[in-house]
Amino acid sequence: MTTLTLQAKKAYCAKTRRSNYAASLRLEGFNSSLADAQKPLPTRDAVLSAYGCKQA
Repeated sequence: MTTLTLQAKKAYCAKTRRSNYAASLRLEGFNSSLADAQKPLPTRDAVLSAYGCKQA
């Protein structure tokens, strides 16, 4: 039996996490794809400005 490297284990967990997230969204009724999980998240400042919040 070959041993997996830590990097290979992290990659597998990340892939599984994305797959589970996409499946969870589909079960909740959201239209999504695996590509949605690949998109970078907006910055905190971008979210606050989108909602019109003042930054401290």
